[in-house]
Amino acid sequence: MRTQKTILSMVVGLACTPAMAQAQGSAANSVAEAIQEASVSTLFRYRYEGVDQDGLSEDASANTLLGRITATTASYNNWQAVVEFDYVTELLDKDYNDTINGNTDYPVVADPSGADLNQSYLKYSSQGGTAVTFGRQRINHNNQRFVGGVAWRQNEQTFDGVRIESKVAENFTLDYAWSSRVNRIFGSKSPNGDLDASLHLFNAVYSPAKGHKLAGFIYHMDFDDALALSNSTAGIDYNYSGAAGDIGYQVHLSYASQKDTGDNPVDYSADYYAVDASVKVSGITLAAGFESLGADNGKGFVTPLATLHKFQGWTDKFLGTPGVGIEDTWFKLATNLGGVAVAAVYHQFDAEQGSADLGSELGLVANYGFAKHYKLTAKYASYDADSHATDTDKVWVQLVAKF
Repeated sequence: MRTQKTILSMVVGLACTPAMAQAQGSAANSVAEAIQEASVSTLFRYRYEGVDQDGLSEDASANTLLGRITATTASYNNWQAVVEFDYVTELLDKDYNDTINGNTDYPVVADPSGADLNQSYLKYSSQGGTAVTFGRQRINHNNQRFVGGVAWRQNEQTFDGVRIESKVAENFTLDYAWSSRVNRIFGSKSPNGDLDASLHLFNAVYSPAKGHKLAGFIYHMDFDDALALSNSTAGIDYNYSGAAGDIGYQVHLSYASQKDTGDNPVDYSADYYAVDASVKVSGITLAAGFESLGADNGKGFVTPLATLHKFQGWTDKFLGTPGVGIEDTWFKLATNLGGVAVAAVYHQFDAEQGSADLGSELGLVANYGFAKHYKLTAKYASYDADSHATDTDKVWVQLVAKF
């Protein structure tokens, strides 16, 4: 309870800003009422990650625990405040390279320990369907291929800035965010932990009919120090889901065009496109897809704000696009066995320019939710290198508890 009271006290401090005081008039009384009705949630995530990577003398063995506490005030005069703290700690021996501990004989497991203010924001929601969020926040656009929170890692990616979301019509929403800093997954102790930037992130979503969703996006990313990541990207993303009798199906199409911007040292332009589809019959889902990230002038299409672990294999061998680009042809089989959701995914990676075989990967995963609050995950991925990176096997065992 002492921890919760401390969190709520910080929410009071956050809420008592000039903007909120002006909007509410009697700020002290109204904030107190909002605090009294505040909710507090917690999350704990234990993970074991083991990595066997060719070219390194040691195998990684990482046992980490994420603890998260989130305090959310009740809404008052359309205002609400949220504060969220994370603490990541290593358990047992630190036999892995967390990117800042200097254990370079081991493969990287990018989950450094430390405390972090994950989210801290004020949000105003109008009766007309417009919401404005001020402060540190997570932003997930569409399928997170270009902008996401990287929730897979123990340290989440969040953004400092202002976000405006507006429901223009029942089937049409506009979303614009400006951010001056990206709080990355490497934690506050890392020199790579934050990226100062001027980010303009625009996303519009239109649903013309049942099952159809069309998104258009424009992203301008100008980084102060990571100049090679600065880019201007525009594209569209289309999803359709439907059913024919007992057969369900989904189709996804996406295209984007990118060029350098700001002080990026490379003059380039490259294209992205993806097409994938799935069908579900008698509890079995079959899916296949093709994704291409192009290259120009030795520079590959960049996605520095993406939730990258969701794409191009779980061994994370393509966190940056090679200078020859990449084409990913993948197949997936998924079903449910006795309450356990299982899936197998195969990727074949080829160069977008030329005919080089970059490598291939097989991934297996099983998820089991139980006792309402808990979820157990077992996951394995094996990357077979050809002309890119080295052979790598990874295994994960994870237990999540939410209250």
